[in-house]
Amino acid sequence: MRGCKKIFGLQVFQSASKQSTHEGILVALKMLQFILQRKTLNFLILLVLLFLCIVILWYTWQVPSYRPLVLYSHQVTKRFQKTDFLLTPETDCMVDPPYLVILVSTTHDQLKARAAVRKTWGKIRLIQNKTVVTYFLIGTTESHVHQDTLANENAQHGDIIQKNFLDTYHNLTLKTLMGIEWVSLFCSSSSFVMKTDSDMFINVFYLVDLLLKKDKKTNFFTGFIKLNERPLRDTSSKWYVSEAEYPEKTYPPFCSGTGYVFSADLAQKIYNASRHVPVVNLEDVYVGLCLSKLNITPEPLTTKNVFFSHRIQFSVCSFRNIVTTHRFKPSEILLYWRALEESMDAECKSDDGLS
Repeated sequence: MRGCKKIFGLQVFQSASKQSTHEGILVALKMLQFILQRKTLNFLILLVLLFLCIVILWYTWQVPSYRPLVLYSHQVTKRFQKTDFLLTPETDCMVDPPYLVILVSTTHDQLKARAAVRKTWGKIRLIQNKTVVTYFLIGTTESHVHQDTLANENAQHGDIIQKNFLDTYHNLTLKTLMGIEWVSLFCSSSSFVMKTDSDMFINVFYLVDLLLKKDKKTNFFTGFIKLNERPLRDTSSKWYVSEAEYPEKTYPPFCSGTGYVFSADLAQKIYNASRHVPVVNLEDVYVGLCLSKLNITPEPLTTKNVFFSHRIQFSVCSFRNIVTTHRFKPSEILLYWRALEESMDAECKSDDGLS
């Protein structure tokens, strides 16, 4: 009677009687052939995997330097290096140190806003013989087209600061730290720095005038000061901060991110302090936490409120006596700035109506 069984996937028939030597040799050869085929298959698989690894490594080395890193603020585990800037302004602060550097937080698609700012309060100018310059803070997107457009824009205007992080609301802290780091590295010889947004109206004439009168050049931080603000624990809120991110019941004093000003010596100090302060995604709160680490408290620029984090109804007289006001379209910035410049000599009875 003949029986059968599988050996390495082959059926080998056995006779009840003793097989001949010839049959045994044939079976052995078939088994050897199968084993060699299996080894060849494994070898081919190994070659394919090796090839894929080489391709992946090559792509990693060849990928453009502006490929965005998806670094949300609460996930940041590293600090940027000095060479991480993708785009930088065409300027040399050591040769011609500006009095005031304005850093404007913006995104790639806010072309009209940047154009309006360049023509109005962000234009390079002399005020009381003091130079004021403006630069735009931008992150990256996943589009190479956007990056090429920004590169061309910077080639034309020379006023963009950019690093390799995804430009999202939750990365605003990274964006602000980028601007502060740039000042500390390349423009520390300036006197003052202002951080603001692209939908703001800034009276730079009044700001420079007040800074000259204040005459405080070190450890100075000012803006719309917020005291005893409490973290919002509602997860549906845009400004939600978890207890894991910030366990305290109140924030230290900070200034609204719509527009704050500080002496340039603080740029290096704030950036150094940020290495030891856990990141939260509210950039103005985070800068306040860094100031608290430095034992520096924001202080008023003047005896009256001149920083407004909301929109003020336009009038020449009211806008001549404020530094910041919020939520303006590019067309409004152009219109109101022209009106303000053309009415510098107009008499104003009072600055009532600001609220």
